[in-house]
Amino acid sequence: MREPPSAITRRRFLAGASAALALPPFVAGRVLGKDGGVAASERIVLGGIGLGPRGQGDLGCFLAQPDVQFVAVSDCWAHRRDAIQKMANDHYGNQSCATYRDMRELLARPDIDAVLIATGDRWHTMASITAAKAGKDIFCEKPCSMTIAESRALANTINRYGRVYQAGTQRRNIGNFIFARDLVQSGKLGKLHTLHANTLHPATTHEWRPAQPEPPRDELDWDMWLGPCPWRPYNADYVHGGWRGYFDFHGGGILEWGSHTVDLCQWAKGADDTTPVEFEPAGAGVNARYADGVKLVMRDQGWLGLGTCSVRYEGDEGWVETGDSGNMRFFPESLQSERTVFTQPGTDPSTHIRDFLNCVKSRALPAANASVACQSHIACHAAYIAWQLNRKLAFDPTKDSFVGDDEANRMRSRAMREPWRV
Repeated sequence: MREPPSAITRRRFLAGASAALALPPFVAGRVLGKDGGVAASERIVLGGIGLGPRGQGDLGCFLAQPDVQFVAVSDCWAHRRDAIQKMANDHYGNQSCATYRDMRELLARPDIDAVLIATGDRWHTMASITAAKAGKDIFCEKPCSMTIAESRALANTINRYGRVYQAGTQRRNIGNFIFARDLVQSGKLGKLHTLHANTLHPATTHEWRPAQPEPPRDELDWDMWLGPCPWRPYNADYVHGGWRGYFDFHGGGILEWGSHTVDLCQWAKGADDTTPVEFEPAGAGVNARYADGVKLVMRDQGWLGLGTCSVRYEGDEGWVETGDSGNMRFFPESLQSERTVFTQPGTDPSTHIRDFLNCVKSRALPAANASVACQSHIACHAAYIAWQLNRKLAFDPTKDSFVGDDEANRMRSRAMREPWRV
């Protein structure tokens, strides 16, 4: 007797299913890590928060790494969300990059392992702390904090939650700066007595730009852009990079470059666990002194033209100066014979990003981890406070506080606008 069509279909289906289960599944070679690919289980799934021009440069370096999969971007500005989404989709040849206006939606995704944060300075600590509490590892552009209190809160949170954190102070992973540090620590300059950090003019203003009509929230969420900062009327210049130089959004020129160069001086000295104990204004800079008598000079003039973010280390038997060009100057000249040619500019974050990714996998401390970034940022903040008050200040690195100066101590933190707090 002929079976009804429904029975034949069901029987044939079951037979086909049994045959299919008997065969090994086909999986593309690249998914398994063949043909130069990286197996999906070995990839670091990455999200981005606030990726403007510098963030796009960082993202390009991340996308070039075969063990990274970028899946989502959060930004309060639709124009930038769309630009990053297109950048990622064009790279992967798909339409998989998700966009979010609120970073908390991105951070709620359990598939994301790490985040790249490249917002304006006002958001760096808050976004990093929120990400750490969400279980994400963090690569965050600098400056990493706006105050001494934020610096310490950031380091404490990263350590408490066991996250891998890399500050975007990439020069710790660039050859000429490594060579200069090694000269200091090898003793070939003699006894170290002075460190010089290239900084910018410290001044900021408390003025506001003129009020302009606020754009629709879906186009630009002005409240989210402000984040923990005091409210002020919208002005388009702020969101187009004109926030620098305004006290609520910016820590001034010592912090702007000192987050790199003071950091390099602390690194070369072997002082990653402390700060200077004295800060004295000197024109557009600040002279500082460590407990052992070594001087730290923060200045914007008198450099040898070796590139931005220059540093100079002086011992009683010689000195070295270098900057973002990769070029170096020495005394005595005999030190020249020990160097190689350094072609990676100081602005290139690629080796620094690779260090971060390796540490995400190994759980080791990266070169610019939260603890060392905390100390160098505290030094910059303390210097800026001394410059604003225009007087010499004594500082206790074990307490993160100024000695005998209540006014200076009140400047160690800033109020945050609800609901944001560290």
